[in-house]
Amino acid sequence: MSVKAPRIPVTVAEVVEVNALIKRFRFVRSDGQPMPPFSGGAHIVVEMDDHGTRRLNPYSLMSVPEDSEGYSISVRRDDVGRGGSLFLHQHVKQGMAMQIGYPVNLFALDQRAKKHLMIAGGIGITPFIAQMAQLTSLGGRFELHYSVRNRELGAYVDELKALYGDRIHLYFDDDGDKIDLDRLLAGQSFGTHLYVCGPKGMISWVRSTAQAAGWPAGTVHSEEFLAPPVGQPFTVELAQSKKTITVGPIQSLLEAMEAANVEAPYLCRGGACGQCETDIVSCDGHIEHNDHWLTDEQKASNRKIMPCVSRFGGKALVLDR
Repeated sequence: MSVKAPRIPVTVAEVVEVNALIKRFRFVRSDGQPMPPFSGGAHIVVEMDDHGTRRLNPYSLMSVPEDSEGYSISVRRDDVGRGGSLFLHQHVKQGMAMQIGYPVNLFALDQRAKKHLMIAGGIGITPFIAQMAQLTSLGGRFELHYSVRNRELGAYVDELKALYGDRIHLYFDDDGDKIDLDRLLAGQSFGTHLYVCGPKGMISWVRSTAQAAGWPAGTVHSEEFLAPPVGQPFTVELAQSKKTITVGPIQSLLEAMEAANVEAPYLCRGGACGQCETDIVSCDGHIEHNDHWLTDEQKASNRKIMPCVSRFGGKALVLDR
């Protein structure tokens, strides 16, 4: 996708306060037509005019994939972020006209798996809601281990237990609960695939534990959308476009390029997919590599940058865009 990629004009059909931190939003097409099909694990990009700053933020779809009438997402409010979640929580109301991107799936279920073991932390539950609905319709085997701070902030815990019973395992941090991951992984049958979505620390813990336990890399799947960090403004020269742009303190480099009408591809906008990877022509300074796409060697070489989440500090940065 790019800044000029097709959008779907939508109307906000529903805004529901799930708990003190999370709201659910449902979108339907403004023209009344069915939504494009998607599979569990897909996300959409929601376009927002955040007080003059154009934001394109990714959110996992939590709808039942067979539901073509609308898409649902859940958004956790971040009071110290760049403002996208606050905009949704404070300004988006039922009946409002918006635009969203077409679904993209970077966290799809592997249909070769004989069983799906899912581990969610906090708002990372959302893609699994769609995936479990999909597996239920297909007769697939799964179990979910869901860790949250406490029951009050556990989004959809009661609904999930009612739907799936003993396939749902809940862990509340305030009660001292903890997933016994070594034992859980050791007890899985041959052909099981592992999926994790949640905070960065949880994803790293699950992936490293699975690797140490001998799980093949192709059977371990994760998704994490990183929010572009805030920081000091910086200037970048774009060699192909022959433009010099300034990236604001709460603006990503990708957003600054888009604002200057420079084409830059993307899929996730969160440092995960690699689509916006850009060559560095020259760098006199330090790049804050905030993605989890580039290898440590690539980051150290200062020859590549992910404009969606990375920032720069120094005298001069020239990119091949």
